[in-house]
Amino acid sequence: MRENSLRHRIHEIIFEADTPAGKFFDIALLVLICISIVVVMLESSSDFNQQYGWLFFYIEWVLTIVFTVEYVLRLWVTLNPLKYALSFYGVVDILAILPSYLGLLLANAQYFLIIRILRLMRVFRIFKLGQYLSEGDQLGRALVASRNKIAVFLFAVTILVIIIGSFMYLLEGGSNDGFSSIPRAVYWAIVTITTVGYGDITPQTRFGQFISAIVMILGYAIIAVPTGIVTNEMMNSKNKESELSTQVCRYCSREGHAADAVYCKYCGGRLNP
Repeated sequence: MRENSLRHRIHEIIFEADTPAGKFFDIALLVLICISIVVVMLESSSDFNQQYGWLFFYIEWVLTIVFTVEYVLRLWVTLNPLKYALSFYGVVDILAILPSYLGLLLANAQYFLIIRILRLMRVFRIFKLGQYLSEGDQLGRALVASRNKIAVFLFAVTILVIIIGSFMYLLEGGSNDGFSSIPRAVYWAIVTITTVGYGDITPQTRFGQFISAIVMILGYAIIAVPTGIVTNEMMNSKNKESELSTQVCRYCSREGHAADAVYCKYCGGRLNP
């Protein structure tokens, strides 16, 4: 009973921000994450690394140990550790500490610690910015609902750039070293139709330049298509949850429950009171 009570208390502090202790823990965690990100960025500079490299080394390993202990505690207090480990935040948490240990075996692997910035997404839950969570969930539903239309659109664009690239290869291939092969011409078509315009490959013939102008104008219309698809799905979707709490289910590690929820809407487990 004492162990269960301790696990319940630690779970409340680590996973939830409804109590002063939980909010303090999460804010302190965000501060440590910001410090770690700044250290990784400064460490990439040769001037700072040469002068303060030893300090960066000790700070990074202290923070790595703290994050490792935190991750182990999260697994311990969760009733189903595997579900938490495979959840979005669980994967981010383990990826946030692995680069430090991989750095002992692989050179420069520690720079992948910049992925810790994803952990700052908890700020929406900590400060109860429920409207942002709801809007993010609505955007996610819109993307899922429009995946078939977007897949068809990408398939059509792929065929289009292959045709345009092949045609430009026939026009420019003999007189332009940039269009040395069809794959290179397709690369040019992708860069042009997305209006990126690196300029590393440019057509030299007048007819090729005319085709380029058409492709550029066509690019604006193509960019608008996926935007319209997702926007339409967002207009059709209705957000039914106006207020969310910071409650995290101990059984399935899912969050996004209503403020007055007693049971988890995903697995039916009872939430912390």
